[in-house]
Amino acid sequence: MKHIIVLLCLVSFLNGTAQSTEDQDKKSIEKVLKKQRIAWSKNNIEEFMEGYWKSDSLKFYGKNGVTYGWYDTLDRYKKAYPTEDHTGKLSFKLNDISKINEGAYFVLGEYHLKRNVGNATGIFMVIFKKINGEWKIIADTSS
Repeated sequence: MKHIIVLLCLVSFLNGTAQSTEDQDKKSIEKVLKKQRIAWSKNNIEEFMEGYWKSDSLKFYGKNGVTYGWYDTLDRYKKAYPTEDHTGKLSFKLNDISKINEGAYFVLGEYHLKRNVGNATGIFMVIFKKINGEWKIIADTSS
């Protein structure tokens, strides 16, 4: 009987630890997105891009097809949003953050840009991966 009680306590503890870690992961991912929102709203695209994996393997998929790599994605953003009137003020509605596997999550959400050249809204899905202890977006699709 003692062994069963110990086993149940251990299972309960491990389950609680796993949930706690997943909650921490989600909070860390939300923190990255918050930093991006603030940077974007300050018209600081370079700082916004700090949330992305600085790699040639980064993928951004939008209405003009796939953009590969951190620098090309930065250039794409700079061309599409050349001034503060174009970047405006960004807000997100996060609809879901789901674990893919250990160290990877996908985020489904909506973005809203309030700006002088006309407001814009759309949806996105980003994939986060923990790289060198930091959560980074490795793939992004927005429309």
